[in-house]
Amino acid sequence: MSVGVLIIAHNDIGLSLVNTANQMIKENPLKIKVLTVDLESTTDELHKNALSLIESIDNGDGVLILTDLFGSTPSNVAYKLFEKDNISIVSGVNLSMLIRIVNYSHLNLKEMAKKAYSGGIDGININDMPKDSLGEK
Repeated sequence: MSVGVLIIAHNDIGLSLVNTANQMIKENPLKIKVLTVDLESTTDELHKNALSLIESIDNGDGVLILTDLFGSTPSNVAYKLFEKDNISIVSGVNLSMLIRIVNYSHLNLKEMAKKAYSGGIDGININDMPKDSLGEK
């Protein structure tokens, strides 16, 4: 068994991240589903769809929910899902985070959430540039 992953994100962000990760890592052992949030989405509809997706990917080891922006609709929908047992949520999903959890698919839910967070943080880098190019003097 393994942790299921649900990405809740605006427009096609989630689908693009999953498609890119699957191209980079040919054999993805995780069950990953995406819930797309667009302007026509209602909170009730998103909540209902999220519950259905969770049921389809939770084999008993829990579900890691990744959202794109903390405090936005995807994040708010995710936090309503705490009514379910065995849920962890990490906001700020990016490709580095997704690649990290696919490579550590054997971890339990708590460890995978930490690995997602560290993957996201480790994927952010400011390259060495002259200070004035960053708007500093």
